[in-house]
Amino acid sequence: MDTKVSPPVMDVVILGAGPYGLSIAAHLNRLKVPYRIFGWPMQSWQSHMPKGMFLKSDGFASGLYDPDGAFTLRHYCAETNQPYSDVGIPVPLETFTKYGIEFQKRMVPSLEQIDITSVKSIPQGFEVTTESGERFAAQRVVVAAGITHFGWLPPELAHLPREFVTHSSAYGDLSPFKGRKVVVVGAGASAIDIAVILREIGAEPEIVARAGEIEFHTPSKEPRSLAARISKPRSGLGLGWRSRLCTDAPLLFHAMPEQFRFKVTRRHLGPAPGWFVRDKVQGHIPTHLGVELRNVAVKGSKVRLSLAGKSGSTELEADHVICGTGYRVALERLRFLDDGLRKQIRAAEDTPILNRFFESSVPGLYFVGVASANSFGPLTRFAYGAMYTSRRISRHLAAHRA
Repeated sequence: MDTKVSPPVMDVVILGAGPYGLSIAAHLNRLKVPYRIFGWPMQSWQSHMPKGMFLKSDGFASGLYDPDGAFTLRHYCAETNQPYSDVGIPVPLETFTKYGIEFQKRMVPSLEQIDITSVKSIPQGFEVTTESGERFAAQRVVVAAGITHFGWLPPELAHLPREFVTHSSAYGDLSPFKGRKVVVVGAGASAIDIAVILREIGAEPEIVARAGEIEFHTPSKEPRSLAARISKPRSGLGLGWRSRLCTDAPLLFHAMPEQFRFKVTRRHLGPAPGWFVRDKVQGHIPTHLGVELRNVAVKGSKVRLSLAGKSGSTELEADHVICGTGYRVALERLRFLDDGLRKQIRAAEDTPILNRFFESSVPGLYFVGVASANSFGPLTRFAYGAMYTSRRISRHLAAHRA
């Protein structure tokens, strides 16, 4: 097969138009690095998170990033007369999504709203194919894939038909479940937010989780005493020195042994719903905590779940199961990467091993966002990490132009 692609060869291609992709593009504009960016603005936030939810991150940590900090969430809320506070006022998903779309219009008007179907290695670098059939060459590719590529289902549920079991990322609108009984699996923000919204739209949710309790996120308050600020400094990931180190020293994290990095990324900032949904859960939604799924089967039009815990066994029957069971990065889930290219990427636990500039073992191929978390820490699992990432990678791309 002829792999030659007609010139000119594009310098940089960005795949994804969420907080990471758009922030990187905004920085490349300032540095006058030629690029093309593909995707649908804020798609994961707009189409794969339930309408009515709130962000767990504080206002100051919920944003996209241009080089001058000229258009933050604070600016957007001031322009649109919406309530905003750096801490203490939860950010509605709808507000954040509309802000991100407005950021794209102002800072990245060149976004091409079309999907990429293939990226493969060629002598010039990479051959990129769009959904419309356009093929062109790029020297460097930045993969800014959103978390919805990596939704994870427990093995006990993964084999069941999608008519009965789905991941939480499958939904923006939960209204089709009105009047239906739904078991929500998980004790984190995704699971609890979905359970709350299901109840509000007239469904009958029940929560099932291995965790012995639901550990709601601690609300942010200002002002704080000097002692409190010293013992638990604030960061974009929350309070405490561990979170502060994650936000302030990602290169130090990168230098740590692989086993340590993977452990911290998995365990730091575990499942924790926002404080603002606590009163909507407790006393209102049946919960089954500290239990394991022993058996799940479809019987007619129902899903039957057998649960086992310290207090014995429980049987549940529902119309549907929604798994708020998180995300696990896996290169195999990025189907637009050609098989040959994917096999060239050095990986650990099917996540790319990245250098200090987010570059994989394939020269010119970069990964940002959640796919970079095992290299740079929990910071890049959240939108707040787009600030550090966009600054560092854009400067590197500008300094290493062919």
